[in-house]
Amino acid sequence: MLDSVREITAVYGDLLYSLEWIFTILFTVEYFLRLICVGRPIRYATSFFGIIDLMAILPTYLSLLLPGSQYLLVIRVLRLLRIFRVLKLVQYIGEADLLIRALRASQRKIILFQFTVFNLVVILGSLMYVIEGAESGFTSIPKSIYWAIITLTTVGYGDIVPQTNLGQALSSVIMIVGYSIIAVPTGIVTSEITYASKYFKGKVCKNCSFEGHDSDAKFCKRCGSRL
Repeated sequence: MLDSVREITAVYGDLLYSLEWIFTILFTVEYFLRLICVGRPIRYATSFFGIIDLMAILPTYLSLLLPGSQYLLVIRVLRLLRIFRVLKLVQYIGEADLLIRALRASQRKIILFQFTVFNLVVILGSLMYVIEGAESGFTSIPKSIYWAIITLTTVGYGDIVPQTNLGQALSSVIMIVGYSIIAVPTGIVTSEITYASKYFKGKVCKNCSFEGHDSDAKFCKRCGSRL
């Protein structure tokens, strides 16, 4: 991130470049050690965190293969990919897996909730288009839907504002409903976190990486290896 600031790069560019290679080499060693230590290296390499580990080291090496100003845009993208190193921290947080399980379990409920919200903003946006019209800035139904979204989410940019009494009354109702809607996905995820914490939190097999064993289990239920 500091490398993207011109003033800092002008003074500390060489230091940042050296640190970049030091960190890249350390991450590279760690990546290959993980492939050696894990029971199934291919499975780890294609897993979420395996891909994140690879993306954390590739940009520095690829930048050597793309010299010249004609590849400036590509180099900027590679520099942006370094941000993926932040995601490496997630695997060291004990509750990260619990949160991922809860999000996966609540996926269908959240999708249904989002579909309901989508239908709601389409109806409300179309209704506001009829009430206000182009004179108030509601020049089309898509733009009115945009207004409904920012109003329902209580963002309120203020670039489009209803002028009639009926439109203001409808917008007030939408804002009140927005507060209620925000709590729905929070409740869904919280419920799944509670369930996952109670039933799925357990040991992980070092051989096959299977998760979800009981806390008192001594052998893996998939491959039979000692935990």
